[in-house]
Amino acid sequence: MTISPVHVIGAGLAGCEAVTQLTRHGIPVILHEMRPVKSDGAHKTAYFAELVCSNSLRAANIENAVGLLKEEMRRLGSLIMQKADEHQVPAGGALAVDRDGFAAAVTEAVKANPLVTVIHEEVTDLESLEGTVIVASGPLTSDALFADIKKLLQADYLHFFDAAAPIVTADSLDYDKVYRASRYDKGGADYLNCPFYTKEEYVAFWEALCNAESAPVKDFEHDVFEACMPIEEMAARGEDTMRFGPMKPVGLIDPRNGKEAYAVVQLRQDNAAASLYNLVGFQTHLKWPEQRRVFGMIPGLENAEFVRFGVMHKNTYLNSPQLLDKHFNLRNNKRFYFAGQMTGVEGYVESAASGLMAGLAAARAVLELPEVELPEVTAHGALANYISNPAIENFQPMNINFGLIPPLTVRIRKKREKNAQIAARALEALDGFLPALKTEQA
Repeated sequence: MTISPVHVIGAGLAGCEAVTQLTRHGIPVILHEMRPVKSDGAHKTAYFAELVCSNSLRAANIENAVGLLKEEMRRLGSLIMQKADEHQVPAGGALAVDRDGFAAAVTEAVKANPLVTVIHEEVTDLESLEGTVIVASGPLTSDALFADIKKLLQADYLHFFDAAAPIVTADSLDYDKVYRASRYDKGGADYLNCPFYTKEEYVAFWEALCNAESAPVKDFEHDVFEACMPIEEMAARGEDTMRFGPMKPVGLIDPRNGKEAYAVVQLRQDNAAASLYNLVGFQTHLKWPEQRRVFGMIPGLENAEFVRFGVMHKNTYLNSPQLLDKHFNLRNNKRFYFAGQMTGVEGYVESAASGLMAGLAAARAVLELPEVELPEVTAHGALANYISNPAIENFQPMNINFGLIPPLTVRIRKKREKNAQIAARALEALDGFLPALKTEQA
């Protein structure tokens, strides 16, 4: 049987996972990636799977829904998880990676695959590509491809905007003020903490943030997606909003004096060398000079060197429940699949998982194998159900969460115990699903 190559558009996390599933089934792939020939305005390197907003792939334990999703991905042969585990850096209870090392490793693995042909070009005409196509061009899809996708779908898009937090150098921090600790000592002292010990100094910072000048906002940039809200938008919602969000001081005791501050800004290690730190939760659309001025009011950051200021960039996503089925397949044109954040799965891990599912489904279709659905009690199955449920009227991007997974048949009061049982059920179901899947692979 001669197998025609599948076209995968975009070498982000979703695209690379789709490529992995396809080639594991013996299917050749043509991978289209426009960088570095054409920039998308947010990525800084030519690596595949570059992480723009953060180096954190979020919670590591399976009592957290994203931790369960990652464990499922490992069992499904995820390239992204393999390389993330190999390039992990300390981050308490989270999985964080050396971003450059991680992206370089993914890039090397994909390019070294003999079944993969990489073409650095901007795709602008989907219908001109022969055979099966997986569109994983990401939230930064080029204007020309965006227009062509809209033409293909003959449907309206929704929009949201993502924001990246600033990064500072470790050796520019004032360690007489900054201290190392993780919340409730969970996972070790992997974060640096910048404490506001008095209400007065916090309020001065809050007022400066509220009055700082933002970069010009275009008409279509006004709807801010809640899960990645700019810090100035959060500050505008009230004096104490940040103190119940990214600046929550609870559980962050300063080991030098045993005190809990009025508010705390956390810094997370951003590379393996621990030379760079990310301001956790401080995504922003402020002008760069304003960022230097206002964030310089944070204790310990008075003389901080900013190697990257916060930026905002456009994201787009589909009205997936009306367009896609559980296999991330276009309902009215079966040779097209979509994957990644444009399908409405929010977050790096979810994006990669969607690519894994789209790649698996496309591989089985190309090989004329029966369709398979991941068990609905798994995190993968829950995501697939969410993006394909036509009953959803006001579809919004969603992180994986236990609320998307069918509940247990028995009531358990303790949240951690309940989540642990949901996770155990999911992994048992997935393990039972895998043998049949493997016997049918090429």
